[in-house]
Amino acid sequence: MRDRIEQVVNAVSSVVLGKEDTVRLAVACMLARGHLLIEDLPGMGKTTLAHTLAHVFGLEYRRVQFTSDMLPADILGGSVFDQQASSFTYHPGPIFTQLLLADEINRSTPKTQSALLEAMEEGQVSSDGVTRQLPVPFFVIATQNPGSQSGTFPLPESQLDRFLMKLSLGYPDADTEKVLLKHGDTRRDISQLPVCIDSALLLDAQIACQQVRVSDPVVDYIQRLAQFSRDSDDIVLGLSPRGALALIQASKAWAYLSGRDYLIPDDVQKVFSSVVDHRLIVRLDHDSKTNAVRNILAKVDVLN
Repeated sequence: MRDRIEQVVNAVSSVVLGKEDTVRLAVACMLARGHLLIEDLPGMGKTTLAHTLAHVFGLEYRRVQFTSDMLPADILGGSVFDQQASSFTYHPGPIFTQLLLADEINRSTPKTQSALLEAMEEGQVSSDGVTRQLPVPFFVIATQNPGSQSGTFPLPESQLDRFLMKLSLGYPDADTEKVLLKHGDTRRDISQLPVCIDSALLLDAQIACQQVRVSDPVVDYIQRLAQFSRDSDDIVLGLSPRGALALIQASKAWAYLSGRDYLIPDDVQKVFSSVVDHRLIVRLDHDSKTNAVRNILAKVDVLN
């Protein structure tokens, strides 16, 4: 199974060039049954990463372009009156898929953003008094532009907390960009990639990730990290218990990717920033959230 997962990483990395660490984190997020938020400038490959993941995992895939005039029904679907049958018929929205790409999610209003909350948390949609189950597996990969850009609505904390990880691709290094410029747009290569794993095998891998063993000393380490974030003078809102559980969930997936069935502190440190960064609120006078996150890892001892 791990050989198949490694094939996934290699296949995605052949399209999203020079970002293997980010690709591994994205794969770990899916193995951990988590939703993924990718924030970056336009043109960095956010949509390409989501599309490639869907293809190599063999998942049904739909893309929704979020705009300021979008309504919740545009995502969830709704009932339409059928004159011939003299009754309302429910028409499922694009959310009824295995992987939904919510492209530029922060260009829609908070009301539309919140339409995803139940789906992301419970794997179901309630509409017209009826609850409908979503496919299994079900993932949301959302992209957003930096909040400094015009026409964006910041995601509320409750929405951000539904994403297991938040990643950023960033600019490629000089050598990678040269390869990209010579090769051309890599998106045309996606359809040529093999489907490395199917839904059934993905579910098996997710179960294997859940069975990764966590010793008491590692649990204590995670608890100390969470408590430090709550006590720090630089941080207004620290890591919640649900955030600490998310950290364990993601760390298990990283351990599984690394070929182990047990957790070590290094696994926690590898995923810490991507799991914690979007869950913290730092003081306005602090230099950056990244520095605050690094400070937590630097000041909390692995061993008590």
